[in-house]
Amino acid sequence: MTGTATRYLYLARHGEASPDESKLTDNGRRQAVLLGERLQRSRLSAIHHGPLPRAEQTAQRICDQLDDVPLQPSELAGDYIPYLPQREELPSESADAMLGHLSQFPADEREHGPALAQAALAQFAGPADGDEPRHELIVTHNFLIGWLVRSALDAPKWRWMGLNHANAALTVIRYTPGRPASVLFYNDMGHLPAELRWTGFPPELHI
Repeated sequence: MTGTATRYLYLARHGEASPDESKLTDNGRRQAVLLGERLQRSRLSAIHHGPLPRAEQTAQRICDQLDDVPLQPSELAGDYIPYLPQREELPSESADAMLGHLSQFPADEREHGPALAQAALAQFAGPADGDEPRHELIVTHNFLIGWLVRSALDAPKWRWMGLNHANAALTVIRYTPGRPASVLFYNDMGHLPAELRWTGFPPELHI
């Protein structure tokens, strides 16, 4: 993470997916198009996306709204557990619930996720090489967004938990050489109408 130009890292969770997560819903497709329209004002040089259909389909619909921005599939932008905390790291009153929640995920996500998360930091975070600012979008999943935001804030590694992102919302992190990372905005849904906001959250948290 020792580049010489400012990197602007845009992070978006995929659009709303069907119950079996095999494709986007009508809402998810509309969310992706609206996010793409918002990003027309950006200076994106690349769109990275995870391999799962809901991320790939979201990235494609965003790309369709832009001019000559390449799509770059990446395993590092996939859906996985970025860090498995030890019990002593966690708040005592919630450790059992948090560890119980993590134990429900497939073993592959828990075993291979931390290495992928470290590789994602190495590739996507920090200043960029070159003389010109770089603007890149990652279309990914809730956990990786939480991991990257946690890292930008120098929060404890377990604190990726509890950072939740709505479908097709937008977060931007700025990495400037010689300065701490800045979270410019988080979970921004200004491009979505009210009926498309807060999907990805439990119904009781829809605002």
